[in-house]
Amino acid sequence: MSLYDEYEVTASYLQVDLENDLLRIMYESQVPLLENEELFQTLQISQRTSLQVKEALITSQVTEKEIDAAREGYVPVAVRASVLFFALNDLSRIDPMYQFSLDAYTDLFMYSIDRSQKSSELEDRINYLNEFHTYAVYKNTCRALFERHKLLLSFHMASRILFQAGKLNMNEYLYLLKGGIVLDRSEQPDNPTNWIPDECWDNITELDKIAGFHGIIDSFETMSKEWRDWYLTPEPESQPLIGEWNEVCSEFQRMLVVRALRADRVGACAAAFVLRALGPRYIEPPVLDIRAAWEESSWKTSLLFVLSPGVDPTSSLIQLAMDVKMFDKFQSLSLGQGQAPAAERMLAQGMEEGGWVFLANCHLACEWLGSLRGLDNPTIHHRFRLWLSSMPDPKFPLGMLQRSIKMTTEPPQGLKGNLVRIFANLNEDKFDEATPKYRKLLFCVAFFHCTLIARKRFRQLGYNDVYSFNDADFEVSDNLLANYLEEYDEVPWAALRYLLAVINYGGHITDDWDKRVLLAYINQFFCEEAHDIPFYRLSSMPAYHVPRDGSLESYRDFLELLPAAERADSLGQHSSADVAALAQDASIMCSTLFLLTASGSGGAAGGEDQKVDELAAEMLVRLPGKIDMETTEKLMGPEIVMPMCVSLLQEIGYYNVLINYIVTGLKVYRGLELARRTKEYSCFRRAKSYVGNIIV
Repeated sequence: MSLYDEYEVTASYLQVDLENDLLRIMYESQVPLLENEELFQTLQISQRTSLQVKEALITSQVTEKEIDAAREGYVPVAVRASVLFFALNDLSRIDPMYQFSLDAYTDLFMYSIDRSQKSSELEDRINYLNEFHTYAVYKNTCRALFERHKLLLSFHMASRILFQAGKLNMNEYLYLLKGGIVLDRSEQPDNPTNWIPDECWDNITELDKIAGFHGIIDSFETMSKEWRDWYLTPEPESQPLIGEWNEVCSEFQRMLVVRALRADRVGACAAAFVLRALGPRYIEPPVLDIRAAWEESSWKTSLLFVLSPGVDPTSSLIQLAMDVKMFDKFQSLSLGQGQAPAAERMLAQGMEEGGWVFLANCHLACEWLGSLRGLDNPTIHHRFRLWLSSMPDPKFPLGMLQRSIKMTTEPPQGLKGNLVRIFANLNEDKFDEATPKYRKLLFCVAFFHCTLIARKRFRQLGYNDVYSFNDADFEVSDNLLANYLEEYDEVPWAALRYLLAVINYGGHITDDWDKRVLLAYINQFFCEEAHDIPFYRLSSMPAYHVPRDGSLESYRDFLELLPAAERADSLGQHSSADVAALAQDASIMCSTLFLLTASGSGGAAGGEDQKVDELAAEMLVRLPGKIDMETTEKLMGPEIVMPMCVSLLQEIGYYNVLINYIVTGLKVYRGLELARRTKEYSCFRRAKSYVGNIIV
């Protein structure tokens, strides 16, 4: 109801009351009406009230227009907030633990209104609000995401904002995510070069069909040498495009050319896109701060650690409890079979006395966790906190997820991110009071630890097996270093190298070649030269060296200056390892973004879905039929027992099974609803090229 309507209703009630009073006085009057003073006074009051009501109605109309005008001015803020909320809502399709409630989002929006910079100018105030709230959403969401999804979040937020502003084209965006799909190469223009791979040429021919790129195929024939030089550049996204395309393509359209020829550089393009759209803060995820999460929480909200293999947040949580004087009221329990009664007793005691209760491994007791009641009882002590830890599990109670502040415990993927995280968690007093020798060698140990973790991003090119190096390894190394430096005047280099590499980290290693890598790293990073030579280089890249000794803050300042993303050669890897890892990362990111786009773009995805249907139908039509085994056996006659015929019949059997499998898969794919279809999209794209080879 509007302000004017409220005044009008109030005025009608007053008018009715005055009329009733007049009728009552006239009915009860014992004297002539003209001599009734009460009647005259009531009439005067009625007249004055009528005038006041009219003035109030006029004022309310003016006020309502002013309020509406002010509200209309803040529509851009509401639009931005709704865009960001639905961007967050999409994330639940990636991982079941990525659940965010509307109530929590509303609280965050109110927090942004309260804390953002104020201004008397409406345009400035809107800009301040949008900027503050966008980063608040990113920061609060980032701590709940695994490392591989943090750049994806930034890119998804930026693209949603630009789509809402009408600055992105859906056809171009979908091409960026899925590349080019060519089923029938008989109608495809011939590749005029001998250096463009078939998959890249498919991308180019499909790119030529998008508005704004017509004719790009011809440029590869007329300027093949220039395009080849661009293609071989280590970072082609930083180079101008060839010929007229450098002038006619926008920044986003340049990404499509990079996507067509150098898929390994899509990640770098995505980071640059986010940098231009939102700013540098959105490509460097904030370090997880458990204390900050605790300060934001209340007795109503749980704090949930989403675990990753090899990481245990218990020690960090105990340290926080000691720092805030809650260790004497800290209780922990690992859930499992038969632990529910003990957990309930802990919860009851914590709620009454205001303690902390940490329930670990909640994925083992999802059903019991979902049955908990009374966590929103207003009689709960205000200092009570419920801490949880769980592996990702689709059965985890939705209500508990939505009322929790979620934190992932996965270490960052990059060298810089891991170093920043380690030095952010060090005790400042202990570090500053230590000897310069300890501080410099601790940096070397930290660099060794972070290098081992950063190398994992190269997958099979990094290690021959999967290893879960974790924070406990670094803590043990720190204790070993401190104890040996305290016990010996001279550094026992050989003993420490053996303890650190072979005993501590080497306990994870199962492959002999990986052990050689481990020993090569420890010999390079932890040596006499690292202590004696100022600014000793720890890598072929000059940025990575032992910094000047100083306080913990000075070390943190040095780490902030390191490159945001390291190259393969900075970790001792060949540059080709970067290409393979980045191409795989880009493929995963694009397929995941396609899932979000298809599920959250409404009508825009409907046309794309129809194209996929048409492509699947075309594949079904063009696929050859199965070979008749009986007819083939009759044609072979008595020679059927010959080895060549036996082998041929066996291959025909395999071929028929394959054709049947592809036909069945395509029919099932066409029958899937959109949400499930997008999950199978990456498999469908691989099948596309496979079917093309069969047809040829």
